[in-house]
Amino acid sequence: MADAKLKPKSVDGTEPHGAGNSPQETASTVEVMPPPDAIEPDPELTPEEAEQARKRYLLKRFWISARCYWGRGGDKFAWPFSIGLLAMICMNVGFQYGINLWNRGIFDAIERHDAGTVYFLSAVFVPLVLGTVAIVTIQVAVRMMIQRRWRSWLTTAVIARWLANGRYYQLNLIGGDHKNPEARISEDLRIATEAPVDFIAGVISAFLAASTFIVVLWTIGGALTLPIAGFTVTIPGFLVITAVLYAAITSTSMAVIGRYFVHVSEAKNQAEAEFRYTLTHVRENGESIALLGGEEEERNDLDKTFTNVLKQWALLARQHMRTTVVSHGSMLIAPVVPVLLCAPKFLEGSMTLGQVMQAASAFAIVQGAFGWLVDNYPRLADWNACARRIASLMMSLDGLERAEQSDSLGRIKHGETEGEAMLSLNDLSVSLDDGTAVVTETRVEIEPGERVLVSGESGSGKSTLVRAIAGLWPWGGGSVNFHADRRLFMLPQRPYIPSGTLRRAVAYPGAADSWPLDEIKSALDKVGLDYLNDKIEEDAPWDQTLSGGEKQRLAFARLLLHQPDIIVLDEATAALDEKSQDKMMQMVIDELPDVTILSVAHRAELEVFHSRKITLERREGGAKLVSDIDLIKRKRKRNLLSRVLEKRRSSPKGTTTSNEGGTVPK
Repeated sequence: MADAKLKPKSVDGTEPHGAGNSPQETASTVEVMPPPDAIEPDPELTPEEAEQARKRYLLKRFWISARCYWGRGGDKFAWPFSIGLLAMICMNVGFQYGINLWNRGIFDAIERHDAGTVYFLSAVFVPLVLGTVAIVTIQVAVRMMIQRRWRSWLTTAVIARWLANGRYYQLNLIGGDHKNPEARISEDLRIATEAPVDFIAGVISAFLAASTFIVVLWTIGGALTLPIAGFTVTIPGFLVITAVLYAAITSTSMAVIGRYFVHVSEAKNQAEAEFRYTLTHVRENGESIALLGGEEEERNDLDKTFTNVLKQWALLARQHMRTTVVSHGSMLIAPVVPVLLCAPKFLEGSMTLGQVMQAASAFAIVQGAFGWLVDNYPRLADWNACARRIASLMMSLDGLERAEQSDSLGRIKHGETEGEAMLSLNDLSVSLDDGTAVVTETRVEIEPGERVLVSGESGSGKSTLVRAIAGLWPWGGGSVNFHADRRLFMLPQRPYIPSGTLRRAVAYPGAADSWPLDEIKSALDKVGLDYLNDKIEEDAPWDQTLSGGEKQRLAFARLLLHQPDIIVLDEATAALDEKSQDKMMQMVIDELPDVTILSVAHRAELEVFHSRKITLERREGGAKLVSDIDLIKRKRKRNLLSRVLEKRRSSPKGTTTSNEGGTVPK
């Protein structure tokens, strides 16, 4: 049996704000740096300049968190693997140089018809190839190990911050560029951590290769003397100069042709994410769509979203076509250029065939190193877009985290009650993230065993008040206090049904094996779901299979297993008929006679199952608690609101009672 004396829990058992670890404690093992200070845009910038500044900051924000992988709180294997990768790159360049020398030797031997040397070098070629293959294979393994561990570390950090204090829910309540966080965490973060490792390894490899083989080109090629208009012009290191000029032309061409690659790639990724979200939304709401016959409307919406995907793909295809012209043309021309440049010296006898082939090989390697941008520009653009998308989510989480640490907008505090009170709301005010009041100055004290019904018209803030009690709604003022070491369990109108077996769904948020099978079956019997006992170990899509009423019954079965001290029901019987509703409420009272209940509901029939009723009334400037009455007479200490309302009802006409107990004119 799960321990009932735990910290207060929120919706279906998740920890509310103030009841669990802080976000810094949750993510301390994966991200040691606090969120960066917010940067306000320069008002003097034009909209275009402001957008460019925002994009630059997004990349900076990504690296603020990502580089911590190599920091004090990062992965202990980060530096060993990184140094190992660097060693593999250096060894690979060494083997490339060995093969370059082999090219010179074999062709010189062929030119001299030296059979012995040819046979010897043929034998040497085998260990060179095996060594190169082994080094490249190990390099790939180490590189992918770094990518996997970095992705794991950063994903853990982002998810920890995303789940902390209900931020995954609060993101739906605030503005910002953080749509589809699941796609950003899964796909964008994968690309954002894979590509930099490839880029850095590629840059280091290109730099070492270029440095090594430029020396080879300078040594082999020497100077080229050309007769021009009766004069002789000597060009020192002509192969090196040609390689640099050739690379500069191709790289510049790629930069100019692909200058819109980043923007187009970012738009394509966003369109793909929106399309995935729309498909997921249809799947999750399939029953409602089918019952309403909304297939045609959903098809139109999907067609519209997919049309945008195709449009962005078409723009991206154009960018790929343009860059392919440069990259493919460069690939065809590069091997020919050094042969043509060396041909005059070979024909005049100042360069051997082996030197020509060595120069051609070295030129191709140098050109490949210098042309790294040509080959990787599309992927660099894709990484740029993905890093910005994950950084946008990080910035939204930064804002929520800073708000948790700041009193500028006002935060609802969470603490412990004094005396025997099970739950108290002290001057609780609930507001939107922009400061707009929803519920104002609510004072309620609930004693152990009380069953309190919160009523009010739609839009009066009842559900928002429940979210504030759970800690999911942080903005406002005052405090929500629970009795020490008591467990709060919430039943929302739409209970969450996890994937897996029915047994897991009933036990949630506890583990499926936390209760014996007989006890779980007994809980299902008591809520009228005994016909599902034969399927309790069946792994099925129960979220789609169970009806709304069955899901709410299953949520009541969870109560019987977890046996909390405080229950908050947020329209938890709305999908049940009146008879079933009565059975569920009576079952809770019979099985958990000492439990404290706070219900939010519209149905007047529920009053009979409660001992007290408080009413919220929507007013300009925020809803207020306007009445607090006993439905069952009992001796208890009346809270301040009850005394004020009682005096107000008994005061002479034309006056109203002040909070201090005196009377003032109406």
